[in-house]
Amino acid sequence: MRTLKAGILYFVLVFGAGFILGPIRVLWLVPRVGVRAAELMEAPIMIAVTILAARWVVRQFEVPAALSARLGVGLLAFGLLIASEVSMVGWLWGMTIRQYLANQDPVSGTVFYLLIAIFGVMPAFVARR
Repeated sequence: MRTLKAGILYFVLVFGAGFILGPIRVLWLVPRVGVRAAELMEAPIMIAVTILAARWVVRQFEVPAALSARLGVGLLAFGLLIASEVSMVGWLWGMTIRQYLANQDPVSGTVFYLLIAIFGVMPAFVARR
């Protein structure tokens, strides 16, 4: 139960930050610097949010240091993130997943995929005091 709660909260924290930053990026930053630069500027913020959220959730829920427990938190949150992305692509933008992937910038899109992978494994790498 601890892993389930931790994974859900980890997802909510990071997804929530991205949900807040997304409109700021799209409405304010993209018109000034372009899509690629705006997405790349957002990436370090999201990495920081991911690290801080993973560290806080692991400590708050006292997730055991065992790799399986920590990866359980991250993979659960990863699954929720993928499900949310797939849902939002169809609902908000009216695209199929194939269209969405084809429209990704090759540079910032690759960084985005790396961020998602980092998000999934980060709880396994944060220290618990």
